[in-house]
Amino acid sequence: MLVKVFGSAVFGVEATTITVEVNIDKGIGYHLVGLPDNAVKESSYRIAAALKNNGYYLPGKKITINMAPADLRKEGSAYDLTLAIGILAASGQIKADEVDKYLIMGELSLDGGLQPIKGALSIAIKAKEEGFKGFFLPIQNVKEAAIVVDLDVYGVENVLQVIDFFEGNRTLEPTIIDTREEFNKTLDFPEFDFSDVKGQESIKRCMEIAAAGGHNIILIGPPGSGKTMLAKRLPSILPPMTMNEALETTKIHSVAGKVKDSGLMNQRPFRSPHHTASSVSLVGGGSYPQPGEISLAHNGVLFLDELPEFKREVLEVMRQPLEDREVTISRAKFTITYPSSFMLVASMNPSPSGFFNDVDSPLNSSSAEMQRYLSKISGPLLDRIDIHIEVTPVPFDKLTETRKAENSTEIRKRVTAAREIQSKRFSNFDNIHYNAQMSTKQIREFCDLDENSLQLLKTAMERLNLSARAFDRILKVSRTIADLEDSEIVNSNHIAEAIQYRSLDRDGWLG
Repeated sequence: MLVKVFGSAVFGVEATTITVEVNIDKGIGYHLVGLPDNAVKESSYRIAAALKNNGYYLPGKKITINMAPADLRKEGSAYDLTLAIGILAASGQIKADEVDKYLIMGELSLDGGLQPIKGALSIAIKAKEEGFKGFFLPIQNVKEAAIVVDLDVYGVENVLQVIDFFEGNRTLEPTIIDTREEFNKTLDFPEFDFSDVKGQESIKRCMEIAAAGGHNIILIGPPGSGKTMLAKRLPSILPPMTMNEALETTKIHSVAGKVKDSGLMNQRPFRSPHHTASSVSLVGGGSYPQPGEISLAHNGVLFLDELPEFKREVLEVMRQPLEDREVTISRAKFTITYPSSFMLVASMNPSPSGFFNDVDSPLNSSSAEMQRYLSKISGPLLDRIDIHIEVTPVPFDKLTETRKAENSTEIRKRVTAAREIQSKRFSNFDNIHYNAQMSTKQIREFCDLDENSLQLLKTAMERLNLSARAFDRILKVSRTIADLEDSEIVNSNHIAEAIQYRSLDRDGWLG
């Protein structure tokens, strides 16, 4: 008897429906074809034990299973449940009338229990698109899949529940989640709040500007000056995610198997990879392609602590994703694109010892050592960072003061108002939503300077020996400062403040 059941394969962040054809005939043997990997091939042992432990059996006949399309590689153990139900239906142990109307995925334990799978949200979206009646999957993944409306999503704990459902011996209730309610759950008291930071008013101002315009930022300062503390608090002042951003982010984390119990992600991600990270772990890929850190930080913040400690080739692979806001991974047989629109926050010491021009420091580095240390970061990478700011240690009187600093909620209100101005401004542009994404053409259109501002910028570039790459960055940042003040024009005050935020462009910064 021939039976068709349906599963799904995830490539990039999109799913492809897999048709599993099970044919049982006279003879002996178990033949699984259609480019399965080792994990799929080993499923026969798991299926045999799971069925036996639940009162069913693997028929002692010739079992031929084809996973179509046959030229697409099938990876992982998530097809166990699909194959098991197909074998039971083809051997007449359960009714086969309804099995082809549902998409079925799950990894089997030997006792018939189900283990979680990756990419449940992408699979559910595809199941709805292709008109399936419902989707069976492990109960651990049910919340992320139930985000998809108009699809019956059944979270099951073991294979017996699925068998009883098709036999008509059990009624399963689909999981229903109010996506709007999940999305609107916000943290009124974030774990990391700007009110915890003593002093550092100028750096907080910088972080506010970076958040308002989506600008990449680098913090330069000695150990203990608060660089990491400030970076960890940046997500608390970013605007709330839109529903589309939340779905996009959840889909990427679902593919990587990192979605928590809540289902829909409504908080912006914050990723902080260690400096020993490889280029593949940062941008994604591998023999079984997975999203990298830059994609897991999509719509959020990627924090690179101690930037010069990262291998140079690792940092260089970020240049294209920073520009295009997506990363394309090409292999001989496939090409996968992952979104990677993130805010880069980097921190670094100004020298190997960590102390710079500090006469009281017991450790000092020579100019040559400092130059070698800073040269680990290439010019093209710095070119993509809009704001460079020096962080100085907090004086004792600031550390001990009892006055509460401004909290993240207040700063976030100003940031959100500035972002709304930018959303209106760029409403006619498809891929531009905030100032950091402006191209040269948009900079000329939206950063029109008066004579005084132009003269100030010219003087600054000549006196401070600012490089040409700093010109567009200064204009972008000054546009954001103007938006924070709800000013339609960019004036000389905005330009003057933006010029301060280009430390590493100054010729002779080391001297």
